Amino acid sequence: MKTIQLFDTTLRDGTQAEGVSFSADDKLRIAARLDDFGVDYIEGGWPGSNPKDMEFFERAAKELKLKRAKIVAFGSTCRVKTKPANDPQIQLLIEANTPVVSIFGKSWEMQVTEVLRTTLDENLRMIRESVAYVKAQGREVIYDAEHFFDGFKANPEYALSTLKAAVIGGADAVVLCDTNGGCLPWEIAEAIETVRDELGIGVGVSNQLSVNSPRSASVTLGIHAHNDSGTGVANTLAAVRAGANHVQGTINGYGERCGNADLVAVIADLQLKMGCAVTTAEGLRQLADLSHFVSELANLSPDSHQPFVGHSAFAHKGGTHVNAVVKNVMSYQHVDPAAVGNQTRVLVSELSGKDNIAVKREEFGLRWLSKEQERVVLHQIKDLENAGFAFESAEASVELLLRRTDKDYQSPFELLDYTARVAHRGERGLSSEATVKVRVCDEVFHEVSEGNGPVNALDLALRKAIRRVYPSLDRISLKDYKVRILDSQSATGARVRVLIDSTDGERSWGTVGASSNIIEASWRALSDSFEYFLLTDEGTEYNRVEAESEPLEMIQTGVVVA
Repeated sequence: MKTIQLFDTTLRDGTQAEGVSFSADDKLRIAARLDDFGVDYIEGGWPGSNPKDMEFFERAAKELKLKRAKIVAFGSTCRVKTKPANDPQIQLLIEANTPVVSIFGKSWEMQVTEVLRTTLDENLRMIRESVAYVKAQGREVIYDAEHFFDGFKANPEYALSTLKAAVIGGADAVVLCDTNGGCLPWEIAEAIETVRDELGIGVGVSNQLSVNSPRSASVTLGIHAHNDSGTGVANTLAAVRAGANHVQGTINGYGERCGNADLVAVIADLQLKMGCAVTTAEGLRQLADLSHFVSELANLSPDSHQPFVGHSAFAHKGGTHVNAVVKNVMSYQHVDPAAVGNQTRVLVSELSGKDNIAVKREEFGLRWLSKEQERVVLHQIKDLENAGFAFESAEASVELLLRRTDKDYQSPFELLDYTARVAHRGERGLSSEATVKVRVCDEVFHEVSEGNGPVNALDLALRKAIRRVYPSLDRISLKDYKVRILDSQSATGARVRVLIDSTDGERSWGTVGASSNIIEASWRALSDSFEYFLLTDEGTEYNRVEAESEPLEMIQTGVVVA
């Protein structure tokens, strides 16, 4: 089994993505999590480029107790006509005091002559001496051959000579970079094979580079791919297949422009598809959690369609597919989702068949419902989706539809009527007020509340009306409120769909409403959310209280609808 070195650059290359910014604390937490997962190298940043990276390196040395991973400092070769010992940037790499240093240099003659504006020979000197100097300081040195594949296409001989310079300098690893992300897998494979054949890097046998050069067989060969052509992961796998045993990437593919190779998919593919030793089976089961952890700290929503770890990666919607999955769960799955910390999901929508509903009935624990009741709900869902509802993100509403088919079903509360008003009151500006009348068992409650919008006012009024009977309701808060215009050509008469995500601090659930009136759609989703909670919360009990309820001034939902 081929062993692969994992080199994570989320904390360096990943932070170059538009919209991604980690604090020093974030970077320390991510580094610790990557170490727990089993990553070999963690590139922490570029010393001297910003105060945050310097803080990370200083604190990492004191605070991180790494079990496996090595922290890497990243920087360039020395400047033109400058000795490494006299180059401030090289000195900052040494002062970062990391066990590993990653140095990048130019492999493409165009970059040398037009960007660095120096000679090809001077560039080779810069690579060789920079690597040798850092190596002499007792550091493990990884050489990143920037723009290698573009350089290889333009002038293979010179591109190879830059690698040779790094090996002569004493590099422990040579990493070929598709910096512009424009290569395709077969181009990557061809270049890797040429490097192995011509220079002997990573072949595992002795091969003399030149009369005066060291042997290169022990040098590790790596790949660093970007995703500008949508082939970052494919290129990484092609490189491994061609002989690379060191892969670089970022968690979730974060990176400049179109991002880097997604290390999440690379890890899963290497271990599950190519039989490479990357992590343990237990470690692999943490992959989804790792992905979501990093996206949370990046303050970005996880990509629900991300391969292997996305919420929708193993979600089945079409009735035909679900029918097959019920018979054999692997009929529409390429791997066991549990292997990467994910799970099989069945969705409910207008595309559903009877098996979709049957699966959800079992999932909700409603085994007493009949096949006929399932068919009734299936028809309801198709009709409601035609009217603008969308149930695949509102499973709590699906469960309520199933429960309501039971002739003995009793809702925790019954709406009698409600009003919602928005007014502009002079210097006070906009004011929203809602009145709600509900029946709970044999009691009727009539309450009014003001809010920062009509939906917020309805929320507060409903809580106020029933919380004396159901005090556990105070635990509910709204996580998200989404409105979608369904037929924009109808202008102000368009139908709208409202999706509400709610939580009690431990669970989360989604509900949906649709109407030509945004308040009515919101009320449907909101009341479903409360009803679902009261039915499924183990701590909820009927609490008959005659006293007036306390005001709910401290409850915040964050819902604003003007």
